[in-house]
Amino acid sequence: MPILVPVTVLLRNWHGTEHQVIVRELGVEFQGRQYKSLSQVARRITGSKWSGPLFFGLKQRAQQVADG
Repeated sequence: MPILVPVTVLLRNWHGTEHQVIVRELGVEFQGRQYKSLSQVARRITGSKWSGPLFFGLKQRAQQVADG
């Protein structure tokens, strides 16, 4: 997984809506609110438990890695 530096912007399209997250010194910002982790933001967007790095495309699923 890449190291994210502050002010990095992550974009994710979910069900036709584009979501933007900004990496900050002590977490991430989504819709003007601070969160401790990408997973909290992913849960807010989807309504279910997700790995934040996986949701935002920062790491691959285990099956994708195994398949090459």
